[in-house]
Amino acid sequence: MKVVNRVAEVRRAQGLTQAELADRVGVTRRTIISLEKGNYTPSLILGLMLADVFGLPVQALFTLKEE
Repeated sequence: MKVVNRVAEVRRAQGLTQAELADRVGVTRRTIISLEKGNYTPSLILGLMLADVFGLPVQALFTLKEE
């Protein structure tokens, strides 16, 4: 199973830069880049923080996909 995310799509739709999002959740811009590219699966805490920043449920940002 692989975690697929919509972070880049939602971030752009809400008019945030990668740096602004990183500042809001307390990580580096590099972490956001890796997350958006699918190279990094966030911790539960980071996933919840991202969902909170976007005002969405976690399931709207992250889904499981069979490989």
